[in-house]
Amino acid sequence: MGGDEFVLILTEYESQAALMERMAAVHRTLRVSRSGQDQAVLEASIGIAICPEHGQDAVELLRNADTAMYAAKSQGRGNSQIYRRTLTIEATEKLALQSDLHRAIERSEFVLHYQPQFFREGRLSGIEALIRWNHPSRGLLMPGSFIDAAEEFGLIDLLGNWVLREACRQNKAWQDADLFHVPIAVNVSVTQFRRADFIHDVEQALQASGLAARYLDLEITETTVMDGPERMVELLHRLRRLGTKTSIDDFGTGHSSLSFIRRFALDALKIDKSFVHDIVADPAAAAICDTIVRMAHNLGLRVVAEGVETVEQANFLREHFCDALQGFLFCAAKSSTDLVIAMMDQAWSVDRDPNDHSG
Repeated sequence: MGGDEFVLILTEYESQAALMERMAAVHRTLRVSRSGQDQAVLEASIGIAICPEHGQDAVELLRNADTAMYAAKSQGRGNSQIYRRTLTIEATEKLALQSDLHRAIERSEFVLHYQPQFFREGRLSGIEALIRWNHPSRGLLMPGSFIDAAEEFGLIDLLGNWVLREACRQNKAWQDADLFHVPIAVNVSVTQFRRADFIHDVEQALQASGLAARYLDLEITETTVMDGPERMVELLHRLRRLGTKTSIDDFGTGHSSLSFIRRFALDALKIDKSFVHDIVADPAAAAICDTIVRMAHNLGLRVVAEGVETVEQANFLREHFCDALQGFLFCAAKSSTDLVIAMMDQAWSVDRDPNDHSG
């Protein structure tokens, strides 16, 4: 049907289970195939449509098999999916979301909310910038409802670069108003981090805003840094020479190599909130948090715990010398204006960076 698409026509099958077993045999055959001297392993994503349930003619059957094939790809490739009518609904919704995302970028519908981080004794230690979509009909959307789609549609670089620039601009505005003098944390996607000109994007954001590099904290996931760790060692050292801070987000959920973490030019580890959530009731989660703090301190790294929601969680983390805490217990993510109001209402101690001599 195309350069990399093939159609199998089966004239009969005993059951869906038998049909799936036949497709499993296709997968096994492909995996042992080899192509040329490079010994490339072949995989396939297979979409299945059954007549007459999924179509009465070739056009409808092929369309629905194609829809099922894309569902197979979204499941990690190398598998088979039988068409179901909800896939058509999902595909239609995905197309609508793609169109909405393009329009949202054109109409500047994305906004940043900010969540403060506090040293264990209560002083402000940093602020994390979190993207939101101010959708015209659905209201304020959290990133979980659109970030994966932005990745899939190739829009994540555009969004990520906007977040980087806007966060730097806002932090410099706070400093100019003599409000907050702490680093602002920005989440960086794996797609952004892989780009050859990522360092240039960071330099441009700092230059455009006038923000000193030490006030920018780039948060990358554990999975990202272990995706080609040798290259990451060099990239992280370049960021350190630039003067920015770098943290590993969601630490404990990936597969970090301690030998590489030792070589990475990092400033902090962020304990994933799934461990923080269970530290009071689950001894294993408590032990993991304690181990991360000890290990990080032995490597000269700070530790930030996110997702702190109860006094008991906060007390545990303080007692185990976690450097900074972040979560709903202290403050939810807010717009820049609402954050300033909340900070002033709560009268939290906001200390200036001792290295800041801007006035």
